[in-house]
Amino acid sequence: MDSQNPSAHAHAQSRTGGKIHPSRGARKSTHRGGVVHDNSRHTTRFTVIGNHLAQHTELSLLAIGLAVHIQSLPGGAQVDIGTLTGRFPEGKTRIAGALRELEAHGYLRRTRVRTDGGLIVTRTVSCNRPGRTGATEEPKPRPRRGADEPARRRALPAVPQPAYPTPDLLQTALGVLSGLRREDPRLLLSATDAEHLVPGVAAWLERDLTPEAVHRALTTGLPPEPLSRPAALLAHRLTAQLPPLPAFRAPNTTSAAPHPLQNCDLCDRAFRGPEPGTCGSCAAGR
Repeated sequence: MDSQNPSAHAHAQSRTGGKIHPSRGARKSTHRGGVVHDNSRHTTRFTVIGNHLAQHTELSLLAIGLAVHIQSLPGGAQVDIGTLTGRFPEGKTRIAGALRELEAHGYLRRTRVRTDGGLIVTRTVSCNRPGRTGATEEPKPRPRRGADEPARRRALPAVPQPAYPTPDLLQTALGVLSGLRREDPRLLLSATDAEHLVPGVAAWLERDLTPEAVHRALTTGLPPEPLSRPAALLAHRLTAQLPPLPAFRAPNTTSAAPHPLQNCDLCDRAFRGPEPGTCGSCAAGR
């Protein structure tokens, strides 16, 4: 075969013009009966064959020889059973069995494809170095992200959801988020981040907290180091520090659902009530 044995002394033999060096007589006698390689370096018409094929412990000699022959052929050569049977004397049955061996160990891949003319033909792919596990295809490397390709965005943690997501409530929650950057420039949020966090802020406002109170809860005690994902930090706070719902009592009932939030007609602050009007502070002042 055309693969070179690393233990052969090809350069030393070429310097002596094919004559045996005198110092090799003792070495030759100590390996009496073993193979002696008389190698020459190929510069044209040769094929590199790996020892994983040439010394395969599970393939038959016919399968190894057939794989060597197929790997030496040019692209587009016919390697169907009929062509190989006409080339070698082993017969169709033995050649078909050898092809199945090579296919099982990953040295061949055979698929059925339809030509433009509608014929079904067998496409054979010869692999000179199958995967380590003996699979029919070698593992493909994961595509690398280009320098100008943005990094894949990680999903933000879930946030609480309001029971009554009215438009006014959601607008007030958006105002709270928009004002965070005035307290801390690190809390500058994108439109996508704000859309994700608005329901969480609305759930806080439903618990009778003023927008100022929610603002303080989200901006107090922030870590001093730079915030790589401010939206994720806010989502965590909205979930982990969510206040409990206020307790409401109604006649002849043990509990009742909280009223939706309304905007006060006088001070424009949020309050909970069955209908729009004024908050308790403004009503007491009047």
